[in-house]
Amino acid sequence: MRVLVVEDDRDLNRQLVTALTDAGYAVDNAADGEEGYFLGDTEPYDLIVLDLGLPKMGGLEVLEQWRRSGRNM
Repeated sequence: MRVLVVEDDRDLNRQLVTALTDAGYAVDNAADGEEGYFLGDTEPYDLIVLDLGLPKMGGLEVLEQWRRSGRNM
C-alpha cells in the first residue's frame, strides 16, 4: 500500500512517516499544500494523510482540487 503524508509540522511528519514505514507501507511525504497537491495529482496513492492547515495551499483546497480532477484515493 502506498501512502502520502502531507503535514507541515516537521516532527509530526517524521513520526507519521516512521510509523507507517515501520508498519510496512511505502510512504512519501510533503511539507506544504502545493507539494502535496502535486504528488497526489501525479502519483498513485492508496491513502493520504492530509493536514488541513497547510502553508501555500490549504488542505481543504488540495482535497477539492483532487476531487474535481476525479482523484478518489
